[in-house]
Amino acid sequence: MNVEISTLSNGIRALAVPMKERRSVSIGIWVHTGGRDEEPRLSGVSHFLEHIVFKGTKKRTANQIKESVEGSGGSLNAFTSEECTCFLAKASSRQFETVFDVLADMVLDASITEADLEKERTVIIEEIKMTQDQPSQYAEEILAEIMWPGHALGRALTGTVETVTGLTRKDLVDYRDSFYNPGLITVVAAGDVTSKQLLEISERAFAGSRKKTTRELGLFRESSPKSLLRVVRKPIEQTHVALGLRTFAKEHPDEHALDVLSTILGGNMSSRLFNEVREERGLAYDIGTSVRKYHETGAFVVSAGIDAKKIREALEVILAELRRIAKEPPSADELRRAKEFTTGQLDLSLENTMNGMLWAGESMVSLGRCRAPEEVFAGIEKVTPDDVRRVAASLFEGKPLDMAVVGPVSESVERELSQLLSAC
Repeated sequence: MNVEISTLSNGIRALAVPMKERRSVSIGIWVHTGGRDEEPRLSGVSHFLEHIVFKGTKKRTANQIKESVEGSGGSLNAFTSEECTCFLAKASSRQFETVFDVLADMVLDASITEADLEKERTVIIEEIKMTQDQPSQYAEEILAEIMWPGHALGRALTGTVETVTGLTRKDLVDYRDSFYNPGLITVVAAGDVTSKQLLEISERAFAGSRKKTTRELGLFRESSPKSLLRVVRKPIEQTHVALGLRTFAKEHPDEHALDVLSTILGGNMSSRLFNEVREERGLAYDIGTSVRKYHETGAFVVSAGIDAKKIREALEVILAELRRIAKEPPSADELRRAKEFTTGQLDLSLENTMNGMLWAGESMVSLGRCRAPEEVFAGIEKVTPDDVRRVAASLFEGKPLDMAVVGPVSESVERELSQLLSAC
């Protein structure tokens, strides 16, 4: 991946990712703030602000924002994570300047009116309720809360009904003014674009923005030496489980071994958990693993949808697989397949201009540099069978496993699950 990095006169970084033979361009304006920067009273403010900028600016109404992009064949979106907020668009490269101007206008000059605030408040409260009605997502939210107790990383990105209800226009404006400025903005464009084009249009769009702010992270400190279980009883047909433990920060020496371990255990239909839990025993329809990486911490998570009557058996099988890989390294063939899957998925994703933009932007925002895919490929290639076993042992032997369960779980089953976790 060829990434050309420039710095605007006011300090904003601009990253161009030229991709030959593409006719589209994907643009991202990244703000280095997210859920972890919020005090408890303001929980959800990053996400609320992400919503409200679509409602209009001093130059454009909400309809004009959407029509300017979609009317030229493009798409417009945004997302909030724990550590950043990104406003993004994809369009024909012929519309690059128009679409870029719309995004920059939204980020820098959103109106944030009282009327729009009240309408969007209702929308976000419905979004919170929707998540609670989606048990797989809800279980992962609850897991985060018990894994990072009392810390912003454990709070839902949407906030709660109570915090969203309490947010005022002044809260949103003050938050924007504190974080949406050159010291915390990165601009990325990938596809049919040059560094010169991006630098010129960025200088014009952000010329009036001069204030610079730095960001202080409230770091998470380890807590709770014992496993924690939280059950939310819902009268639904399937029980949803999220099982996890804290792992490494970004750029940890063992991050590639952890990624390969996750692939082996639950990354695809060839994985151990998929075969044992679903294919061999028919205990779940869906099961998989994921890895989260933050500034100073991270997580390994197993997620599954299980028949409520078989949840204990499924948990026993999952725990047995975690213990097995902690004692026995994978075979050379299993390791090779996991490596090829991990690198192959990255190769395939980076053929797309949007994924190229997301890769470059997330890397720059989280690491302060643009990590080349080749660096990741090389790191994965160096992983040995014993690296996988060693990392698994460091995680699954002696570290507490936390679990969130959403579904029709009886008190007796809850006690059994608690005993199983405690025995780990």
